[in-house]
Amino acid sequence: MVPRIETLLPTKLIGKKLSTSFANDKTFELWRSFSPRKKEIKNPINDDLYSVEIYPDTSFFQNFDPAQVFEKWATIAVSDFDQIPDGMETLTIPSGKYAVFPYKGKPSEAMETFRYIYADWLPNSEYEMDSRPYLALMGAKYKGEHPESEEEFWVPIKKK
Repeated sequence: MVPRIETLLPTKLIGKKLSTSFANDKTFELWRSFSPRKKEIKNPINDDLYSVEIYPDTSFFQNFDPAQVFEKWATIAVSDFDQIPDGMETLTIPSGKYAVFPYKGKPSEAMETFRYIYADWLPNSEYEMDSRPYLALMGAKYKGEHPESEEEFWVPIKKK
C-alpha cells in the first residue's frame, strides 16, 4: 500500500473533543455526543467528517502504550469560526504534508493497516511523523461499521 503525499492547507474545524486512550477507547461516546448536533454548525464546507487525534509527541507509536492518553476530536470543516454552537470548540489544523492512506473495511478492523503504516511504511520511508494532528477523513463512501465503508487516514509527515 503506497500512500499519496498531499499538502493540507490550514483547515478550520468545529466539533467536540475528549481525552481517551486505545485501552479505554471513548470514540463511540464522542461521536454519539457530536453526530446528533452537527447540524447546529451553520457554515460547513462540505459533508465530510474529520476524526482528529492529537498525540502528546511524535514517538507515540514508537513507544506504544495502549493506556497512553491523547486528545480525540469529532469535527466538520467550516469556512469560519463566526458561529460556534454551545458545547463545541474550534480547532485549526496547520498546513503541512500528509501521507494519505485509503482504507476500505470496518473501522474496528483497521488495526492491521495502522500497524503497517507505523511499523512498516513510516520507518522505511523518507519521512518521519510530524507533530501535527492525525486525521481520519470520512467522506461520502463512509458507512460506519460496514465492510464496504471507505475512509482515508492522513498521517502528518516531514522529511527525515
